[in-house]
Amino acid sequence: MTEILLGGLFLFIAKQDSRNAMNNDREEPIFTENFLKLFGKRLPHMDTVNDVLVELKNDELEQLKAGLVAVLIEKKVLAKYRLNGYYRVAIDATGVMSVAAGHCDHCLQKTSKNGVTTYFHNVLEAKLITPNGFAISLATEWIENPSNYDKQDCELKAFKRLSWKIKKHFPRLPICIHADGLYPNKRFFEICAQFSWHFIVTLKNGSLKSLWEDIELELLTSKNQLVETKKGQVNVYHWLSDLSYQEQSLSFMECIETKSDKTNRFVFVTDLTVDKANVKEVTASGRLRFKIENEGFNTQKNLGYGLGRKYSRTSNEAMKNYVSLLQIAHFFNQLYELSSLAQPLLQRKTTIKHLWKRLISALLEIAFDVVETLDSLGKIQIRYE
Repeated sequence: MTEILLGGLFLFIAKQDSRNAMNNDREEPIFTENFLKLFGKRLPHMDTVNDVLVELKNDELEQLKAGLVAVLIEKKVLAKYRLNGYYRVAIDATGVMSVAAGHCDHCLQKTSKNGVTTYFHNVLEAKLITPNGFAISLATEWIENPSNYDKQDCELKAFKRLSWKIKKHFPRLPICIHADGLYPNKRFFEICAQFSWHFIVTLKNGSLKSLWEDIELELLTSKNQLVETKKGQVNVYHWLSDLSYQEQSLSFMECIETKSDKTNRFVFVTDLTVDKANVKEVTASGRLRFKIENEGFNTQKNLGYGLGRKYSRTSNEAMKNYVSLLQIAHFFNQLYELSSLAQPLLQRKTTIKHLWKRLISALLEIAFDVVETLDSLGKIQIRYE
């Protein structure tokens, strides 16, 4: 089983895009010899990996992923990136793959105005995010229909299930949830209060109308303003505290950013107390939510991991297991790519993608002595900025 799962992980660690690409490399004797030297395990055929992932319960891999992240937290590797002692956890959903009719009983579906029905699978992710670029999966919840249903599953329903999963795996982890404009609602506030989580969420125009009325009224007389000018950019901050919505105490904050005659406005609500001393920090933290989309989903879809590809066209369980392995592999790779070991290599036009291309080329072409290589490196200390 160790060999099988390691083979599946390496498919994503090596950013091979497909099972066939991994099998092609496996046919090269030097590659398999290097793999055996590095890991002390044989590299299995990807069809064998797939056969196991069809049968393996996804909860097993989710538990493995949580255990790995727990080690990172226990060793306080990311402790310095917390907000007031709370780990920043971004919540968002993304599409995994579109499928043909009849794929499984759990597909979501959408019918266009022309009458064409699309079948697809979406997933809701909770990722631990940091200012320096980490986007590490804490837990994954599939947005999928039960076999018999009146209304389709949705992101907000999945969040309730995801919250219990996070609490199960990380019962004492101090968390501040970062989420988009879909989330500010009474049920979301209740779940965060139930688990003693803080939150910073985007507030869209038109949502929570009674709250917006209070905000607009108070802004007319409020003197809570902070202006920051830096490198030709002007940020104007406004904030309000002691607001109330459905028995939830809230603070409001906005940042109006102007640069080169272009203006953007970022608006959030939070249960944290906001004042002149911390409005910039809390607002900046709210804006970090985009990292789940960029460093998270965009990286996994467009930079070699193949999120969205049909690694399993027929098995719902295997599809979930491939996504779990992908998340674990992305976690491992970030530990290197964001470290003091990799950053000096990423100079001028050298990219992470090019670095990984060179790594695979070396594994394919150069038979090396692992013991000799490690001895030559000596003691290694890894740091993160």
